[in-house]
Amino acid sequence: MKTLGIVGGIGPESTLEYYRFIIASYREKKNDGSYPCVIINSIDLKEVLKLLNAGQFPELAEHFVREIKKLAAAGAGFALLAANTAHIVFDEVRRQSPIPLISIVQATCDAAKIRGLKKLGLFGTRFTMQGRFYPEVFSKEGIVLAVPNQEEQAYIHDKYMSELIPGIFLPETRERLLAIVDRLKEREDIDGLILGGTELPLILRDATASGIPFLDTTKIHVESAVRQLLS
Repeated sequence: MKTLGIVGGIGPESTLEYYRFIIASYREKKNDGSYPCVIINSIDLKEVLKLLNAGQFPELAEHFVREIKKLAAAGAGFALLAANTAHIVFDEVRRQSPIPLISIVQATCDAAKIRGLKKLGLFGTRFTMQGRFYPEVFSKEGIVLAVPNQEEQAYIHDKYMSELIPGIFLPETRERLLAIVDRLKEREDIDGLILGGTELPLILRDATASGIPFLDTTKIHVESAVRQLLS
């Protein structure tokens, strides 16, 4: 049986969702009462944020590689980083990784392509919304990405760090986020929204705004991992 390794804790709330979704999806598809082999390495988010905020991306990549090596030593045959922002250094981490990695960005791009979406809004931390790692992947498929304006980005990033990561989900924050979706749809005529932060589905799950689909990157990443487990 294949073993999946997860670098989790970035953040803890969404890591719980990853595990729950993996178990549920695997059991649904396998349908024989069996469970997947999963190893979770829950790392210190404080250290990750320190390196991110300092712009120390080579050191951040090295940090993730060390944690993936722990998973490989424990028996994982492939792995994933359970976060979107971590993919700011994904290419370098994958280059150094001793085992194959599943990209949340590529998996989300594949899902958008299957749905026939052409212009997507992108929510996430400021590192994700301002980074090039999403546009670089999506542009190869001719999919355009649009991000909120600077004021809206600042709000999303602040609420992400101060509320969502610690597991605080307030109705007024949800309403403000949905209002930003509406404005982005009006300005950019997007036909979908990427929830490019694995905590975002925890506050926007089952939400609809301006009649467009929301791409839950956590679930999309999980489905890609489960397909690999079952392949």
